[in-house]
Amino acid sequence: MTVRTLGPAGTYSHRAARTLGEPVSFERSVTAIVDAVARGDVSRGVVPIENSIEGSVTETSDALVDAPVAVVGELVLPIRHALLAQTDSFDAVASHPQALAQCRETLDRSYPDLAREAVTSTAAGVERAREDDSVAAIAHPDAADELRVIDEDVQDRSSNRTRFFVLASGEERTDTGSKSTVVIAPGTNHPGLLFALLEPFADRDVNLTRIESRPTGRRLGEYEFHLDLEAALSESRTQAALGEIESVLDAGQIHRLGSYDVTLVE
Repeated sequence: MTVRTLGPAGTYSHRAARTLGEPVSFERSVTAIVDAVARGDVSRGVVPIENSIEGSVTETSDALVDAPVAVVGELVLPIRHALLAQTDSFDAVASHPQALAQCRETLDRSYPDLAREAVTSTAAGVERAREDDSVAAIAHPDAADELRVIDEDVQDRSSNRTRFFVLASGEERTDTGSKSTVVIAPGTNHPGLLFALLEPFADRDVNLTRIESRPTGRRLGEYEFHLDLEAALSESRTQAALGEIESVLDAGQIHRLGSYDVTLVE
């Protein structure tokens, strides 16, 4: 089994992917990872889906809508950021936009004069800091190598966590696990629609741990709804809820991405 995730080596995605215990290769975007899994170039993909500070990763949500892939696992990784640089003197800090946002309050308070440079990954920020002594990076302290750890735990909240989906071919989708993910594409819009989509879960005590609306891109005001459920697709209550929703969708549909278990990574 081979695993594809966001690179270069040293990203938090890489740290999550390594827990699968298989060779890891890299892409520069979530969409490219999803495409690689869909084509069968790799057997697994690991992509970020949600951060406890900054919320959902919209590129992942959008990439999963129509792709022939399944969610077969979830990895929850603690995010510990450090400020890394060659020396104590630097004018800018580079990192992934999510990492910069997760450290916004700390940067505003302790490093207000630093220019902030968004790059493709935390590892790319480390590369910038290695190449230019006027640039610091925000990344995991283990990524420092020859750089100095200037400041540790610069994330705004110690509870910082990121959820990652483990992706596989759509043929590997399973209906058993502690959680499930579905995408509901209503194909219409009218008063009470969202209530009609959510009430069937409440009536059957199915807890929704994430509700995300994303524009379809086809026309202004048309949305799809991404839901994470604390229930397996195989459970009768889940099947009944989804069946009731399908009965009111008209031209819409439900994309069942799969059921899976959650692994906490330390």
